[in-house]
Amino acid sequence: MDYIIIAIIVLIALIIVGFSFRRKHNAEIERLEHEKHQIQNKPILEEMTKVKQLNMNGQTEEMFESWRNSWTEVMDIHMPKIDALLFDAEESIDKFRFKRASAIEKEISQRIKECDQQMSQILIELESLIGSEEKNRIEIDQLKEQYRSARKTLLAHQHSFGAAAGPLEKKLEEFVPLFDEYDQLTGSGNYLQAREIVIALCQEGERVFSILHDIPSLLTEIQNKIPSNIHDLRSGQREMEEQSYYLEHLEMTEQLNKLEEELLSLKESIIQLELTHVIPRVHEIKDEIETFYDLLEKEVMAKRFVDQNRQSTELRLAEVTTITRQTNDEAAYVQQSYRIPEKEAEIPQVCLKQIESLQKRYDLLSQRASEDQLAYSILQDELTQIAINLENLYDEQDEFANSLKNLRIDENRARTKLDELKRLLHETDRMLHKANMPGIPEEMDVRLEEAEEHIYLVMQSLQEVPLNMKLVDSYLTKADKCIHEVHEKSKEMLENVLLIERIIQYGNRYRASHPQMNQRLLEAEAAFRQLRYTKALEEAATAVEEVEPGAMKRIEVLVKEDAWRS
Repeated sequence: MDYIIIAIIVLIALIIVGFSFRRKHNAEIERLEHEKHQIQNKPILEEMTKVKQLNMNGQTEEMFESWRNSWTEVMDIHMPKIDALLFDAEESIDKFRFKRASAIEKEISQRIKECDQQMSQILIELESLIGSEEKNRIEIDQLKEQYRSARKTLLAHQHSFGAAAGPLEKKLEEFVPLFDEYDQLTGSGNYLQAREIVIALCQEGERVFSILHDIPSLLTEIQNKIPSNIHDLRSGQREMEEQSYYLEHLEMTEQLNKLEEELLSLKESIIQLELTHVIPRVHEIKDEIETFYDLLEKEVMAKRFVDQNRQSTELRLAEVTTITRQTNDEAAYVQQSYRIPEKEAEIPQVCLKQIESLQKRYDLLSQRASEDQLAYSILQDELTQIAINLENLYDEQDEFANSLKNLRIDENRARTKLDELKRLLHETDRMLHKANMPGIPEEMDVRLEEAEEHIYLVMQSLQEVPLNMKLVDSYLTKADKCIHEVHEKSKEMLENVLLIERIIQYGNRYRASHPQMNQRLLEAEAAFRQLRYTKALEEAATAVEEVEPGAMKRIEVLVKEDAWRS
């Protein structure tokens, strides 16, 4: 029984697989039939009908016969063979002979592919022939119209073309035999060969018609406008030289002579109808001429600038020269009273040398301007540079002169500051000696002596001749720092002394009841008498705080209130 069941299952599986393969092959057969129908439905007959409307001679007739034979071969030979193969494939599938069916399907696919390529090639060639005929007809009409228009333009405006009219007419005459050849090829049905003629005509026409359009304007530039501009430049150059302008550096005469020679060569190229290099070169020549106009205008503007600024620069030069000498004399006088750093002390002498150099440059400029030995544009640049250097020199001396004036101001400021520091130190000393305390600690005495030493150094530096203000400022800065520190330390010490007294007074109430606190207060009083105020404050504050926490804050408030009242 088990074997029977297994056999049935295997059989069912084989049937399922068989029908699956059969379905797959049937789908492939349907696909191949669809491709076959697509080939049969290609619009070859419709396109071949269009060809019959053309001249069925020569090349067209040969190609038409070739296409018809190829189409007939496909439809009458290959398609029946494919139908037979499809029938065999279907029969093999029905008999579950899938291997043979696959081989037949492969052969069908290959035949369909070859037929499709053959039919597609026919369509491509048909489209090429029909398209060539249509393009030829449109483009040849355009070419003939352009040719007629060119002939009319050449005849009506022959004077505009000058000596190039003859070569142009010959070029246009070369179109006629090509037009005739095109008509002959078209009439004999050789449309593809006629297409080659049309393409050649289009290329040549584009070149010739472009030349025809460009020559009149180029000849106008070369024969009229550019020579007129050259003439104007020569006239302008001559007039400016008569007005004492120096223009040799422009080399205009040589350059204009070269341009006139080049214009003859360019004209000859136009007559030969060789415009490739002529058009860009004409644009370059126009730019060069425009540059010459700009250079002449620049010289005119430069002369105006030199004429307007020459005298003012000379006056400014004299003014700065006077200031330079005065600054030099003032520096020599100030150096008798003040010591100036070596680098700064050299400034007046350096400025004197610079002003002498500027004077020489200006004298040379004036000489060349009077003798017309230099272009005004160069004179303008030199005059501008001299003016800039003058202002830089003036600014440098002005800054130096202000530094000289500031020396006296700095000295007075230093002396005023010294008096202030003396008063502060005296006030500090008086405050310490006036205070109600056993004495001044040795550390504070040392600080006071150090402050007095700094005062002495400042006073000594102010008595030096010549006076070194940088050294004075250095000593003064140190003295200021030291004396203010002494003053602040003194105030802090006096506040501590007052605080100690208040703490001890506050703690007296606990002496009888707290023997330990009494002992610590006695130690604080002993340190106070020994001028050890910091130690005394520490002992007294600790003793009171242990007995009555928070008492120190209340005592400090009372001390600050007393200090504010006093």
